[in-house]
Amino acid sequence: MKFVDEARIEVVAGKGGNGSASFRREKFIPKGGPDGGDGGRGGSIYAVADRNINTLIDFRYARLHRAKNGENGRGSDQYGAAAEDIILRVPVGTVVYDNETGEQLFDLDKHGEQVTLAAGGAGGLGNIHFKSSVNRAPRQFTPGKEGEHRFLRLELKVLADVGLLGLPNAGKSTLITKISNAKPKVADYPFTTLHPNLGVVRTSPSRSFVVADIPGLIEGASEGAGLGHLFLRHLTRTRVLLHIVDVSSLDPEVDSVAQAVHDAQAIVQELQKYSEELYEKPRWLVLNKLDMLENPEQVKAQFCQLYGWEGPVFAISALTGDGTQELIWALQDYIDEVKEAENLAHDKQQADYVPEDPRFDDSRSNT
Repeated sequence: MKFVDEARIEVVAGKGGNGSASFRREKFIPKGGPDGGDGGRGGSIYAVADRNINTLIDFRYARLHRAKNGENGRGSDQYGAAAEDIILRVPVGTVVYDNETGEQLFDLDKHGEQVTLAAGGAGGLGNIHFKSSVNRAPRQFTPGKEGEHRFLRLELKVLADVGLLGLPNAGKSTLITKISNAKPKVADYPFTTLHPNLGVVRTSPSRSFVVADIPGLIEGASEGAGLGHLFLRHLTRTRVLLHIVDVSSLDPEVDSVAQAVHDAQAIVQELQKYSEELYEKPRWLVLNKLDMLENPEQVKAQFCQLYGWEGPVFAISALTGDGTQELIWALQDYIDEVKEAENLAHDKQQADYVPEDPRFDDSRSNT
């Protein structure tokens, strides 16, 4: 199935049915009075996050979603039926934007979460609501209200704990294949990966984390070079980024290490151009393909020195698996710590929350 992570749709909720102006007409019942019913509510359009869906491809071909109108009210106190609602199922991690203003409306990051994309119009009132002691035969009624009409942009940001970042052919797909259950395409030419891949890394029966692999970045991606940098949106929800660097062709005796450092810094600059928030995320350096070097420790030391890197660094071979276990356990421990801190912060926020009580609102007191 083709992976689609962005779609534009139009949603049109149903119009409410009109109220009825009717009077009771039966034999032997003179002046029966008003009996016009209300109109039915128009159909609404909802979006529900579904973990069984992983792409927005359905919305690439079905762009218009229109709910039906509510039925009009009728005589004999008959109310019009409400129209059926439309439920659109989207992948977990879908963000909904107003396509005209660019405003973010909803973020569906939990399975089963439901939001209203377009509310149906309320039904009109029949003339039974307008009768009174001085108006025994009202002919007033109200029409149904129009439903909401919106142009929306759906954007999928995959949910992952770890994001892989690097140049094409750095070994990202090979690494995610080695450490997880993902089976992306692996080949010896650039831009083999054309869409994000997710893999689950299980370190024990009860502990695991999710890794996301995106297409490779090159210098100038923000200006459209290569496949561009829009795929970086899939790393915005991650907790840590792994910057994969191919060091298989580096030689301390020549200037190749300096060139590799320049390429690595260019990737980081592309991150900053895309999003300052993504640039500030925790980032680990992973030197890959060390099995092809005669002096890997010397290359590692020289690279980190020229790069000025002081953060976590791991030397691995994704092909043979050397060093990957140490990387996996370090990631698992880090993610567990981050999740625990997030849970504590959430619990504290819930404990500090005091619901507003109108009984203690000083502005409502009499003076």
